[in-house]
Amino acid sequence: MSLRALVVLLLLSVGLSLANDPRPALPGVEGGWRGAARHSAGIAPDPVRFAGTAIVQVYAAATYGWRGYFAVHPWIIYKRAGESAYTRYDVIGWGRGNVVRRNYALPDGLWFGAVPRVLVEHRGEGVEAMIEQIEAAVASYPHADAYRSYPGPNSNTFLAHIGREVPALRLDLPANAIGKDYRPLERPLGLSPSGSGLQVSLLGLFGLSVGLEEGLELNLLGLNFGIDLNSPALRLPAIGRVGLDDAVVSGRDAAAVQ
Repeated sequence: MSLRALVVLLLLSVGLSLANDPRPALPGVEGGWRGAARHSAGIAPDPVRFAGTAIVQVYAAATYGWRGYFAVHPWIIYKRAGESAYTRYDVIGWGRGNVVRRNYALPDGLWFGAVPRVLVEHRGEGVEAMIEQIEAAVASYPHADAYRSYPGPNSNTFLAHIGREVPALRLDLPANAIGKDYRPLERPLGLSPSGSGLQVSLLGLFGLSVGLEEGLELNLLGLNFGIDLNSPALRLPAIGRVGLDDAVVSGRDAAAVQ
């Protein structure tokens, strides 16, 4: 791909992101991030109604302010069968100490005004074992004492770590999940963020990923360009993707009849 083609794709992607405007236009946002809406989006299955069903979901929402045109913030929630409340994990860059936060916000809460979308949902059979693996991945996150919004490690680095450790999750973070490709200099080669392929990356600034979920993706200074063949789409910076939706859903029909 030529430099001219990359520039054209970048301008197209930024233009689409500006036109789509993922940033919130909701009451309270004008007062700054402290007043931004963080109520439930009404997306997560009712944990009381589905108390007997194990559930895992991964969400992503536009980051706050102007950064929302270019990047997303992801998090993961889950509950075991028999539980009537979710556990949520994400990485938060403000504050001191461990950046991995448990139940920092509502399971499906708006991210400072931005409505999240579901990237992954699994219910029912096999999910209990997946939750065990997710908890182990959370505990083994190697950057729990570090945070850098660009190029990482950040919240997307955290979810990418979980995706690598739990390939059954089938997590495909979008191209605008800046930080998902962060790798330390001493470990430039490894699994792609979904755990379904391979990746070479220098600090998340330059790299290449090839995987069943990701397709083919090139990273230049944290700007990702690629093609997804699994769910046909262009993978682009800013807008994330243009093409078919690639949300992974399993077990929903079985859970619905319980």
